[in-house]
Amino acid sequence: MSESIDKNERKQKRAARAEKQENVFKRQELAAVVAEKIGVPRTKATGAVDAVLEAITDQLKAGQEVRLVGFGAFVIGERKAGKGRDPRTGAEIDIPAAKSVRFRASKALRDRVAGKAVA
Repeated sequence: MSESIDKNERKQKRAARAEKQENVFKRQELAAVVAEKIGVPRTKATGAVDAVLEAITDQLKAGQEVRLVGFGAFVIGERKAGKGRDPRTGAEIDIPAAKSVRFRASKALRDRVAGKAVA
């Protein structure tokens, strides 16, 4: 009985993962949309998308904030070092300080996503 429950749970988890993957807009799809909108070959659009992403990455590596007016800002966030617990053993562990990239959507982007009219 428990084996069939495990199989059902695995099927449900697999189906949920597949559904999540369907809702993902990938880099190649972005390049295809850009190519269509500006009327260039897909290879050129892919190069342009890659160049933009590389430029954003380079600026973030250098510690710069990247602001795209009307879209949002990519910023570097800093997390302090702290203490935590290993979930398997319960032993206390040290969590080192870390940097992470955060995205703050602009009000205009939030309003567009929410379906509100943007002035």
